[in-house]
Amino acid sequence: MARVTGLGGVFYKVPDPAATARWYKEILGLGGDWGIMFPFKGEPEGFSLLTAFKAETDYFEPSEGPFMVNLRVDDLDGMVADLESKGVEILGRQDEDYGRFAWILDCDGLKLELWQQIGDAP
Repeated sequence: MARVTGLGGVFYKVPDPAATARWYKEILGLGGDWGIMFPFKGEPEGFSLLTAFKAETDYFEPSEGPFMVNLRVDDLDGMVADLESKGVEILGRQDEDYGRFAWILDCDGLKLELWQQIGDAP
């Protein structure tokens, strides 16, 4: 039987796609032919999520967007230091037993959650 095998992408509208692409390239070092591309790796515990939140959630604030994107990182402290050196405001940080988190806004006001997995996946 055919089945869905993972998250293929997140698509959203912005006023200036070229400016957004430049921000992601310059600030996060991300790019690709069709937008930001994440090649799949052979991590047995690696996964992507598509998670619904209640409409009343404040978890996406201060963004006014109806969604947030979680990006996996391999070194949260290094990423935060690099972002701060580029003038990006870190909205908050949090450590859990399964990972470490930090939040920023992109150039269009979209909230990005940066996640460094620790140990086994939850």
